[in-house]
Amino acid sequence: MNFTRKLNLATAFGALLLGLSAHAADANSPVGFWKNVSDKTGKAEAIIQIWEESGELKGKLVKLFDPKDTVCSACRDDKKNKPLVGLEIIWGVHRDGDAWDGGRILDPDSGDIYKVKMSLAEAGQKLNVRGFIGFSLLGRTQTWVREASAN
Repeated sequence: MNFTRKLNLATAFGALLLGLSAHAADANSPVGFWKNVSDKTGKAEAIIQIWEESGELKGKLVKLFDPKDTVCSACRDDKKNKPLVGLEIIWGVHRDGDAWDGGRILDPDSGDIYKVKMSLAEAGQKLNVRGFIGFSLLGRTQTWVREASAN
């Protein structure tokens, strides 16, 4: 085997290892795209993109399935009547051990803002999202499913 062929194989193997380690890192973080499944109806409602910015997780709606509205008419703050697609609905979330909390989540249907706690499940393929007022016991949990993209 000549030197160039060995170098190409080594480069390909290195790229494969980097790709695998990047995938494994994603499974340990909520960063990515998630399909929101309603805890009330069991139906998919939206795709949410979660990203990290300055050590804080944020999230926005990037796709709606069968929307009731296209703007946040129920919102009561600066989000009032803003388009739902692109609307930031998660902010201020920080890692706390195996969970992420300390932030807020907006329910665009009601306009209510809740404290939020998130934890990964099933090897990072599901995200338990708990919105609550006061204590975590007083709230609801939705299980979101990891998506490869917003499509």
